[in-house]
Amino acid sequence: MNRIERAAAAAGLAAMLAACSGTRMPERFHSLLGAERAPPAARATPVYVDVAPVRVPAQVDRAQWAVRQADDSLLLLEQDRWASPLAEELRGAIVEGLSARWSALDVGGVALPAPAVWRVRVDVQRFESLPGREARLDAAWSLSSSQRGGATLVCRHVLAEGTAEAGVAALAAAHRRAVARLVDEIGRRLQAMHAGQPANC
Repeated sequence: MNRIERAAAAAGLAAMLAACSGTRMPERFHSLLGAERAPPAARATPVYVDVAPVRVPAQVDRAQWAVRQADDSLLLLEQDRWASPLAEELRGAIVEGLSARWSALDVGGVALPAPAVWRVRVDVQRFESLPGREARLDAAWSLSSSQRGGATLVCRHVLAEGTAEAGVAALAAAHRRAVARLVDEIGRRLQAMHAGQPANC
């Protein structure tokens, strides 16, 4: 093999190695929206809400999934990501659930001639993914009326949803169920307070 042939072979090998090293698993994107929907709550009356941006722990405030291992360490999954930032996924799921189940219209701060707008704030204190086990959601939240002297309620809920099988898709489904339960906890009290009824945690 002459010098030119050796150079061409070396270049071909280098190109092949570069192609192999550049091969990576495709990224998978998961969402908290689009869960199976329960029928609308009975006798729900329309209500305007302003859902604030959701706060999430710094450990999970990233594109990649952070899953908790058996030794209590966190592992970042490079191929599994949220379709949008987790805080936005959570807010979107809350808005979607309140609308579908509890007749709540998110006005997002738009000025409307409504008698009252209910401000919804959610602070997620723990959002944990335990592969093959469960999804955990620990959130403090509040409802407050825009009317002067209006009612205010502050609650906290700790929710866990088991996974029937291993894998991130099962964990994503468990997180959607946990968020849906949180939405119903908020929605029930929202409707009661909007109707002038007592509500507590």
